Amino acid sequence: MVDTPPPGDLDQILGLTPSERIEPLARLGRRLLDGAVDATLKARAAKAIATLIEEGVGSGHERLGLGEVVGWLGDVRLRTPKDADYWAAVDTDDGVVKFGRFLVTNEEWRAFIDGGGYQNKALWADEGWAWLQGCEDPWPEKAKGAEARPFVVPNQPVVGISWWEASAYAKANGARLPRFDERVQVIRGKGKKRPYPWGSPFGEGNSNTREEVLGRPSAVGLYVRDCTPEGVCDLAGNVAEWTEDGVGGQQFYAPGAFNEPSMAAWAKAREIAPPGHRSAALGFRLVRD
Repeated sequence: MVDTPPPGDLDQILGLTPSERIEPLARLGRRLLDGAVDATLKARAAKAIATLIEEGVGSGHERLGLGEVVGWLGDVRLRTPKDADYWAAVDTDDGVVKFGRFLVTNEEWRAFIDGGGYQNKALWADEGWAWLQGCEDPWPEKAKGAEARPFVVPNQPVVGISWWEASAYAKANGARLPRFDERVQVIRGKGKKRPYPWGSPFGEGNSNTREEVLGRPSAVGLYVRDCTPEGVCDLAGNVAEWTEDGVGGQQFYAPGAFNEPSMAAWAKAREIAPPGHRSAALGFRLVRD
C-alpha cells in the first residue's frame, strides 16, 4: 500500500500512479478552496485534477468529486464561444456544422447574466421577453439558495433553463440551438449508425445516467467515452438538451440525463415540452453553421 503524501505536497502526489492521486488531489483541492492560497499552487492543482479527469481514472463518484473541486478552483478545460477550440467541426448531411464541445456551463451563464443578458430585449423573441417579464423566479433567483449549490458548480452544465433563455443566450453569441435531427447525426456519425457516441453496447461507466447513481449533474466532459470522435461531449447523459425545433408550440429536447435510464440516452430518444419548461436536469449547447 502506498503512503498518502501530505495534502499540501503536490509534487509527491504527482509522483503517484493516476488512481493513487485521486483522493490526495481531491483533499488538496478542497483545502485550497478555503482562504487565501498561493495562486501558483492553486493553478497547478487545478491542472493536475483536470488531467486526471481527461485520463478517465476513478469511479463515477470519485470523478464527480474531482470535477466539482476543479470547477471551483478554475477548470482549465473550459473555453468561451469566442474561442476557436470551444467548437468541434462535424460533417453532417447539410455540410460542416460547428457544435459546442461541451454543454453551456454555469460559468458561461454567469457571464451572460453579468453582461446584461436578462436586460437586453434585443436578444429575446417577443414571446420569450413576455415570459421573462412574467417569471417570478428566473435563473438568477433560483440559483441563490443553498439547495442550488450542487447544481451551480462553474464547470457543470447550466440547468433550470427555459427554451427562451437558451435561445437568447445563443443569439447573444451568434449561434443557435441544434436541430434534433442534426444532433442525432452527430451522435451516429456520418455514414455510421452508432446508437451512442462511443458505439455499442451501452455498457457501464460510459455516461452519467441513472445507472451511475450520482443523482446530479457532473462536470462537463467527465465521462470521457461519452464523446464523439470529433470531440462533442455529453450527448448521451449528464443533462438533457433543448433543441431548436418543435411542433404545436412546444419544443423537442433530447432526454438523456443523470436522472434518466440508459434508454433515454439512445441517439433518437426525444421528448417535448413547452418553451417555458424548466428542470434541474435540462440544459443546452450551442451550434454554429
